[in-house]
Amino acid sequence: MNRPLPDIEHPDYYQNRELSWLDFNARVVEEATDDSNPLLEQLKFLAIGSSNLDEFYKIRVAGLQDQLKMGVMEKDTKKQWSPKKQLQEITAKNRQNVARQYSLFDEKKEQLKTRGVFFKRVQDLGKKDYTKARNLFVKEIEPAVTPYGIDAYRPFPHLSDGVLHLFVTLTKGGQDYTAIIPVPARLARLHSIDSDAHTYLLMTEDIIQSFLPDVFHGYEVSCSFAFRITRNADLEIQEEGADDLLSVIEDYLEKRKNGMAVRLEIQQPADGIDIEAEISVLKKALSIKQRDIYVLNGPIDLTLLFEGVDLLKDKHITDTYVPFEPYLPDTYKRKSVHELADRFDLFFHHPFDSFEPVIRFVQEAAKDPATVSIKQTLYRVSRDSPLIEALKSAAKNGIQVTVLVELKARFDEANNVHWAKELEESGAHILYGVKALKTHSKATLIVKKSSSGFRRYVHLGTGNYNEQTARLYTDMGLITTNKEITQDVFTFFNYLSGYVEDPHYHHLRVSPFDIRDMFIEHIEKEIRLHKQFGSGHIIAKMNSLTDKKMLLKLYAASQAGVKIELIVRGICCLIPGIPGVSDNITVRSVIGRFLEHSRIYYFNHNGEENLYLSSADMMTRNMIKRVEIAFPVLDPKRKSHILSILKLYLYDNSKAWELGADSLYRKTHPGQTSVHVQDLLMSLSREVLVETSSDRFTKVRKRKQTWRDLFR
Repeated sequence: MNRPLPDIEHPDYYQNRELSWLDFNARVVEEATDDSNPLLEQLKFLAIGSSNLDEFYKIRVAGLQDQLKMGVMEKDTKKQWSPKKQLQEITAKNRQNVARQYSLFDEKKEQLKTRGVFFKRVQDLGKKDYTKARNLFVKEIEPAVTPYGIDAYRPFPHLSDGVLHLFVTLTKGGQDYTAIIPVPARLARLHSIDSDAHTYLLMTEDIIQSFLPDVFHGYEVSCSFAFRITRNADLEIQEEGADDLLSVIEDYLEKRKNGMAVRLEIQQPADGIDIEAEISVLKKALSIKQRDIYVLNGPIDLTLLFEGVDLLKDKHITDTYVPFEPYLPDTYKRKSVHELADRFDLFFHHPFDSFEPVIRFVQEAAKDPATVSIKQTLYRVSRDSPLIEALKSAAKNGIQVTVLVELKARFDEANNVHWAKELEESGAHILYGVKALKTHSKATLIVKKSSSGFRRYVHLGTGNYNEQTARLYTDMGLITTNKEITQDVFTFFNYLSGYVEDPHYHHLRVSPFDIRDMFIEHIEKEIRLHKQFGSGHIIAKMNSLTDKKMLLKLYAASQAGVKIELIVRGICCLIPGIPGVSDNITVRSVIGRFLEHSRIYYFNHNGEENLYLSSADMMTRNMIKRVEIAFPVLDPKRKSHILSILKLYLYDNSKAWELGADSLYRKTHPGQTSVHVQDLLMSLSREVLVETSSDRFTKVRKRKQTWRDLFR
């Protein structure tokens, strides 16, 4: 007799998304313990952990705090926790994570000493170096220092988000005084002093504290410490009734500077002095809960380690990654991107493949008299984007240029407002997105006119049109002239720029809703075929997995016996390996030199092998609150190549973490053979670079041989 299957709606079968994110950030921080990462790169992972946590507090924690203040008791859809319960759990886990991060920082400081590098306090310097520190203060710091006294005539100053401040208590004539000094954000946070064979790293806040008597003449400094607040950046953009979204965004950016305080970080003074009274002053002034106060035995905001690496990398080059140059075949030096696309689809796996052909794709079109129009979506671009320059040039050359610049891209709003204005001034037609939705899709359409008619060229990708992050993030892209796909992208841009209700697509699946519907259809088909043939297999690689409907479908597929292999870098609300629920599901997270950003979805369908690339994760926000694209890989060779890459990720035993049924991630460890997917893909690129001196047939044959060697 068959036992009834467990109820897959039960809260115990899910992870809370906020705690899952904290687990992800802990995995990032743990890269500081991996000796395959050079020492200075380990410091960067500690810095990335702090940068990630800042955004988490500004958005996710701030949103929960707002719900609590407004009396919203709505529970999360997975664990069924109230906002209060979530905040309590976040605080408990994050305090453990932060303690671990600072413990690792102490370890790294000891390792730096073996390289002759020391983090030093000014008071611990010898006489000669103390004089150098004073000169630093007088010439490079003191002119920018502005103290703010607090009394009846000088109110408590506004404290800017993310800016380091010093809290200072003073005495004179038996009276106590209080002052706050902002440390200007444009000052360097770290300074280096070379002393014999040693390098001393001094923090700006410590230098100021050491010379406070110079700032407060005639007063005695009784106590000082550094602190920083994080403000709520999860403010709602009021689009309804807006005549000009550009001005709405600019107003929103001003308001965000003054969001409520959501976290207070305080550096415990090195002398151990009791600062409870001073903390109470800040707590009252900022209306902040004790839950959100962190007293740290170390410097606030470890993103300062990015500066430290910049100061040290030239002298300690062996403590950084070996430079990697993305692969750019000689073919691109002999022929234009459009000529090659006329012959076959062009596939790119960044950063292992160069992003340069994607830039050339637009640059060549901007200069070509045959080009009629260029259309592109832009979500996040670099500050000196060559693509923006190419689009401006195209518009000035009389080409019809249409660009959707997503003004609501979180923390890139100001940059995108700037580019929107510049593009508009050049003559380009600018779209600001779709009402109430973020346009997160990555698409470019180029239309050319020739004697035989119009020809369309399309680029679709999983990552942003940003040549800088394309060297740091793993993403995939495709340039094609396939008539049905190019027609789909043409229809997509008409949907963005005009009024098109329920557009028809041959191959593209476009959210809101359509991508989720497509995933559900494919999972249901996989279940049906598995029951018939026993060949069910799903592989999915993404950044995050949170959508409840997708979780339920994946659990149902597992219960039906379908093999499901998930590669989820960040948040994963699904728990694998639960008897009767997720026995057939495995989950792994790969954290390495490059940030895993590509989204790949594979459904076996009894050998039919449907494979999609997408800008969307299996997250509710991606599938019903954004304009996203999922596009199929139709060419069998490209499909096979991408599947080979996916399998490498499944074999990785050096940088992968596996999620267990107990909701804990465990780092994999190499057996007799170490498999490090990012290193293997870099090695493959390097080998191909070396082998491109011979004819095309030999290059293809040797590349295939390299892939065979990798899978052996």
